[in-house]
Amino acid sequence: MPEMTYSAFPLLSLVIWLPIIGGVACLLLGNARPRAARWTALAFAAATLVASVPLFTAFDFGHAGMQFVEDLAWVPAYDIRYHLGADGISVALIGLTTLTTLLVLVGAWTPIQSRVNQYVASMLLLEGVMIGVFAARDAMLFYVFFEAMLIPMFILIGVWGGPRRVYASLKFFLYTFLGSVFMLVGLVYLYLKGGSWQLDDMYLLPLTMREQTWLFFAFLISFAVKVPMFPVHTWLPDAHVEAPTGGSVILAAIMLKIGGYGFLRFSLPITPDAGHEFAWLIIALSLVAIIYISLVALVQSDMKKLIAYSSIAHMGFVTLGIFIAFALVREFGNMDAARLGLQGAMVQMISHGFISGAMFSCVGVLYDRLHTRNISDYGGVANVMPWFAAFWIFFSMANSGLPGTSGFVGEFMVILASFQQHPLIAFAAATTLITGAAYTLWLAKRIIWGDITNPKVATMQDMDKREWIVLGTFAAGVLLVGLWPRPLTDLMEPSIAQLAGQLAASKL
Repeated sequence: MPEMTYSAFPLLSLVIWLPIIGGVACLLLGNARPRAARWTALAFAAATLVASVPLFTAFDFGHAGMQFVEDLAWVPAYDIRYHLGADGISVALIGLTTLTTLLVLVGAWTPIQSRVNQYVASMLLLEGVMIGVFAARDAMLFYVFFEAMLIPMFILIGVWGGPRRVYASLKFFLYTFLGSVFMLVGLVYLYLKGGSWQLDDMYLLPLTMREQTWLFFAFLISFAVKVPMFPVHTWLPDAHVEAPTGGSVILAAIMLKIGGYGFLRFSLPITPDAGHEFAWLIIALSLVAIIYISLVALVQSDMKKLIAYSSIAHMGFVTLGIFIAFALVREFGNMDAARLGLQGAMVQMISHGFISGAMFSCVGVLYDRLHTRNISDYGGVANVMPWFAAFWIFFSMANSGLPGTSGFVGEFMVILASFQQHPLIAFAAATTLITGAAYTLWLAKRIIWGDITNPKVATMQDMDKREWIVLGTFAAGVLLVGLWPRPLTDLMEPSIAQLAGQLAASKL
């Protein structure tokens, strides 16, 4: 196990608690001062983004272990510790979280007019606990942050959502909460067996195949709901359709990644033998998500629902890349291909964060003007909003996997790794290059091109400065990862190599 690097300054605590403190401050401002709440939230989100920069600048790229480690006693009677640490995988996801939250608050500056202080407070609280998930090294601390995410997102959907917001928020809460109960049972079992809540100690526990199997499925149920994987995906389209734009952006760009992150932190290192035994099941479910859900997206009439199904399909590449690594290591001993699959899964998570966040932001731009998400209500938008149309087409191409954009890099890496397992798996996964282009470009054709058929579309104004900032930043991220992915892959490579080594180490 690589050594941990302790931090003289509690940098991870700063990026976790700074937005939480900001959220409390916004609540204390009250409803009567919306402008003050907006500026306070923006200041705290910007400060959190700045505070996260040293995670990258001070990061040791050659070190596979946890860095910036903090370890304090929390509940000594049960050896529960406030134990934080970050490797390349965590740092990448924390950076995505801090940037996306700031963009969401900028994007909500004008559209959110009611209970502004509560809205921005929910966003900041959500940011803090999501960063906590990515930094927690104590299993119980992870679970506390993991469950705490549900509360602000439940509020965001239930208060600022659409007409069916109560139904969507309850469905979201019940699916994710019930799923995480299985994880809690698994964590308690591991604690009782080993006497420690620390993840590093759980990784070293000798587990029988039967124990690994039960634990594998306990983690699978919890994280599959969060991804979400087929067939436990049905809560996501409802949540996206009813959520406010900011809620959809955070849900797609960050929260879905926590499912993939959970597989990397729990399923791979704790249950490597069961993971190999049942990798075929996850690979099959991932291919179903990639192919079937893409076909479902083709027939949607609501923009948000179409992009929500697109998210499920693209997240299928994340689970495919993770679990194809099991087979590549155990059956062929191909460590390089396994690392390629894991790297592809991680790059896909970051890429999907940018692209899905951008696509939902684009829908928000249209909805703020026409207050409808029905595709049939639009058409000919390029005639009145040419700059917006340029962004929409760019993000559509990225969502289709166009080379030169981030959407191509992660998917190509996963397809290449899959080919070394079996060409048919790679072929099935590669069908997304056709189906993804089909539903994405079909959506663009009906909304952007053609003549204006709805008189209300003719009155729409092109993007303002706030929308330029949001979409421009997302576009820069898509291009940067698409044209120069090496800094991202170098950041994660030592951690990916360590994970591949854990896959190869049987506990039996």
